[in-house]
Amino acid sequence: MSVGLLAYGAGNVASVRFALERLGADVRLVSTAADVDAADRLILPGVGAAGYAMARLGELGLVEAIRAFARPLLGVCLGQQLLFDRSDEGETGMLGLIPGRVRSLEPGPSRPVPHMGWSRLEIVRDDPLLEGVGGDAWAYFVHGYVCPEGPATLARAEYGVLVPAVVRAGNRWGCQFHPERSSVSGARILRNFLELSA
Repeated sequence: MSVGLLAYGAGNVASVRFALERLGADVRLVSTAADVDAADRLILPGVGAAGYAMARLGELGLVEAIRAFARPLLGVCLGQQLLFDRSDEGETGMLGLIPGRVRSLEPGPSRPVPHMGWSRLEIVRDDPLLEGVGGDAWAYFVHGYVCPEGPATLARAEYGVLVPAVVRAGNRWGCQFHPERSSVSGARILRNFLELSA
């Protein structure tokens, strides 16, 4: 089983790849529609701006290939946000795989933006991706925008507002945090992703 890791110039590719390889995964960097079609699993990483990320996916001809991907797909950090319809970040149109608009996080007392650091996960709904992830699980976040709460939310964190930390719509999952930097809980989520039935 191969895991396609999208290498499109807007992701934390090296750290995600290393974390997956530690779990025994056969990781292949993908940057064409044909590569996407050939993958058994697909991970969409992301760091930086939504507009740049979507522009790069468009330039590489990957947008429709990602939308059409019928096997398990996981968006990480910005990759989760890209699964939604639109972002306030430059009024960017995104992949439209999960309904809703990504909005900027508002700073507050003792709550700087971006949200950077460890937050506890609250499991909202059971899901195979979260199997074995307990109520005392913590995850490492780095983000300045937040996805909307809704039926897709599987787990959330609190940062002045509720932050959908894990989402799902069909065969598409997202983690707002960095599982590759989230110790035991992150490794368990990545292992669960590798073991999802296609």
